[in-house]
Amino acid sequence: MTNEKIKQMFDACYQAKRIREMLPPLPEGVMPSYIKYLDTIQGLEKKGVQVKISDISDKLGLPRPGVTRTVKDMVAKGYLQKSAASEDGRITYISLTEEGKALSHKYDETYFSNLSSYLSVISEEDADQMIRTIEKFYEIMCERRNHYDK
Repeated sequence: MTNEKIKQMFDACYQAKRIREMLPPLPEGVMPSYIKYLDTIQGLEKKGVQVKISDISDKLGLPRPGVTRTVKDMVAKGYLQKSAASEDGRITYISLTEEGKALSHKYDETYFSNLSSYLSVISEEDADQMIRTIEKFYEIMCERRNHYDK
């Protein structure tokens, strides 16, 4: 791959970041990560998982202490609730509150459903290829960083 193509890939990543910045504003005190957490928890629950911190951490590829902090903040703000497992009180399950469901609905289902009509000009195949390419690019950059951090 040429240096110019690599620069174009980084430019495309910058544009992708700018696209994310065009998402509708979140309510005061709501971090963009909250929407991702709500979506992740709902996705796991749809698969029949009683969600724990470790499940969120594994799914998002994030360290547990950071997930624990974010979940704690989201509980304090009323978007998530914790409950102890009946079989073992040391296990804590995480679920959405009604306020969390409303936030998720507003910024996930409503916004993205509306956006889908605008994005109909992008084929599913092109979208899948973009996702695979960005994921591979990210993987390579992580490996590279790990290599140079040693």
